[in-house]
Amino acid sequence: MSYHLQVALGSLGRLLHNPWATGMTVAVIAIAIALPASLYALTRNLNLLSESWGQTTAISLFLTPDTDIEQARALAVELRAHRNLDQVTLISPDQALSELGGYDGFSEAVTQLEENPLPVVLALQPTPEVRIPEALERLAKEVEALPQADFARLDTRWVRRFQAILNVTQRGVVLLGGALALAVLLVVGNTIRLEIENRRNEIEIMELVGATPAFIRRPFLYTGGWYGLFGGIGAWLLVTLALALIQGPVSRLAALYHTQFPLAGLEATASLTILGGSLGLGLLGSWVSVGRHLSAAQPH
Repeated sequence: MSYHLQVALGSLGRLLHNPWATGMTVAVIAIAIALPASLYALTRNLNLLSESWGQTTAISLFLTPDTDIEQARALAVELRAHRNLDQVTLISPDQALSELGGYDGFSEAVTQLEENPLPVVLALQPTPEVRIPEALERLAKEVEALPQADFARLDTRWVRRFQAILNVTQRGVVLLGGALALAVLLVVGNTIRLEIENRRNEIEIMELVGATPAFIRRPFLYTGGWYGLFGGIGAWLLVTLALALIQGPVSRLAALYHTQFPLAGLEATASLTILGGSLGLGLLGSWVSVGRHLSAAQPH
């Protein structure tokens, strides 16, 4: 164990002795890993955003014009006992007209109205079990069949489209991650190959004095591991910094819609996956390169 630690520290010292070359290689690895990690963080935040949208009112039930406010309140009480509804909010015509007048471009039009043409509306908040588009459509048809109902407004088309975009993005993250993982393997492998060529004389001397193949390979394997680990740390820092930089514009955009949306960073599982995966790629890339090129560097 102490020998492995000595070799690992020796490989680290050799890398730190050439900070410019080491930094360039680590930067390339970090950027390659940060690209799919950034897309993952983006899709995760979009999923969280879609979940927050799902917690808003999903169905607007417009009542018939002859339904007065007392009848609407009685219907609201009845619907609150529905097993598929979490919350029922009554929006009176005066309240709806006041909210409409608060939007840009509608205030002058509202003041020109001689009477309020808006009906009573019930804002229905479904339970989490029925927040998928198919279940929402069934629930909308059910409440629309009520005698006091005029029509129910439910727009699930945009939900389907948004979910389809997320699915495509998630598949793209997997494909891009696979392609860039191969790029990391090539970068580490080529770097180790150059290291083997630069130390050809040292390898020949070690072989002549009786060093075993495992003894000769070990420093190169640790070197690849260090490259991968540092690249993973760099990728994690890049993604975290990017999220911190765009949090301000995102907060200002959310404020325009009278809401808040703090960006979610990389959770512990994703962080460990980045670090462990990059370390594994570094070790694998160095192992492949050592297997292919070290024997050619040894004397016969």
